[in-house]
Amino acid sequence: MSATNGISSGSITVGQGAEAREIAWKRRGAAGKGPALVWLGGYKSDMEGTKALALDAFAAEKGFEAIRFDYSGHGISGGAFSDGTISRWLEESLAVISRFAPEEVILVGSSMGGWIALRAVQEILARGLPVRVKGLVLIAPAPDFTVELIEPALSEAEKHALETLGYFEEPSEYGPEPYIYTRGLIEDGRKNRVLDGLIATGCPVHILQGMRDTSVPYAHALKLMEHLPADDVVLTLIRDGDHRLSRPQDIERLKAALCEIARA
Repeated sequence: MSATNGISSGSITVGQGAEAREIAWKRRGAAGKGPALVWLGGYKSDMEGTKALALDAFAAEKGFEAIRFDYSGHGISGGAFSDGTISRWLEESLAVISRFAPEEVILVGSSMGGWIALRAVQEILARGLPVRVKGLVLIAPAPDFTVELIEPALSEAEKHALETLGYFEEPSEYGPEPYIYTRGLIEDGRKNRVLDGLIATGCPVHILQGMRDTSVPYAHALKLMEHLPADDVVLTLIRDGDHRLSRPQDIERLKAALCEIARA
């Protein structure tokens, strides 16, 4: 473990035997009272992205603890990306939360991280883990995206590739490397659905969603709200916002949402 500018870093081992993988993490210590902020990134994102760093800077400003990490197959963590599933990345998320988080946390999930945040709070409540989720901030959340967004849009060629190769590729608008979706990811996604019933988080939820999001349509955020009837849910629709929501004005909205949840 090392420490620089108030941030310690290292890795923890998650899983056993052939499933063991090293999960890299970074943790900013608290300088005051308040909940810890836990960053849950998106598909093929890492803990050094614009929003993750903005979260860390916000934590430094407010004296909060901030915890970031890379899922297996992402960033500097071990493991193969092609082995990744929601269950696997959820296991890693819960391991990091259990290892480092204090009694109270705010889970901040971006895109796929929104799905993992919702599953994480479900598991924390179901297992009776000794951590209280004070709130969720979900940025362009993509719960059930494999079931709701990918499977219905599969072409015959993609279905054939999944059956014969075990994966298919799709161009990414965010970089030269294509997105790879595996049969394992899609099949596991069906086991982790949250939009097949009511979602009980027991905490306030703030959703930030761009209306120009071509990856996760804003109708998906509206659908998510329908499945959170018992929670205090705020949805901020950003008319000119895209999927990333990484512009300065988007970061300000993220900070405002964090302040609101922290005060709740």
